[in-house]
Amino acid sequence: LFFNTMMMGTLISISSFSWLTMWMGLEINMLSFIPLMSKSNNSNSSEAALKYFIVQAISSMFILFSVLFTLILSEYTEMMKTPLEIIFNSALLTKMGAAPFHFWFPEIIEGLSWMNTLILLTWQKIAPMVLIMYNFSSSLFFLMGIISSMLISGLQSWNQTSIKKILAFSSINHIGWMLSMLMFNQSMWLFYFSFYVFITTLLILIFKKFEISTVQMFFSILNSNKSVKMF
Repeated sequence: LFFNTMMMGTLISISSFSWLTMWMGLEINMLSFIPLMSKSNNSNSSEAALKYFIVQAISSMFILFSVLFTLILSEYTEMMKTPLEIIFNSALLTKMGAAPFHFWFPEIIEGLSWMNTLILLTWQKIAPMVLIMYNFSSSLFFLMGIISSMLISGLQSWNQTSIKKILAFSSINHIGWMLSMLMFNQSMWLFYFSFYVFITTLLILIFKKFEISTVQMFFSILNSNKSVKMF
């Protein structure tokens, strides 16, 4: 049930004709994903679900704030248009886990099960990315987001031993590349995202099957298990 409503929320967001309907779709998506996080056997899943709810609720509040103020102020002045767009896009980047709004992303990923990690790394990025595409402009704001996503993910992933955190920082890096593709060709990011989903799904299925959680475990299994070496 929750999985279906989560997918429905994403579809409502990306196919809506109004910003308020889009916001409602994001809320349905968020409120459906939280029970999926909580029912996991992982002891850290409840904490991760609470952190996820707080971050997503704050982001949703800023989205609603920017949408309502845009509707109210559109008749009076254009001066507030750029700040409201920055607030709106910042909230979407936060929902997606892009740098420099990525502070919550690796920690929450660490507390999730592998299947919830897969959902958060793939499906949960669709709605914010599509909405950014609808509202995308080649501005300094997005350029800073692209550069920071690439730099921060590269630097912070160097000393990581947790596979989930490495996947999280890899996801942040790929977000930077997808945003950069929006600057040149908006249809190219879909191909890139599809390939990213395919590779991420394969990796997570392998890690889940062999119960790999750290880099050391990966190399030890790689040296002892011939079936893993084929990958």
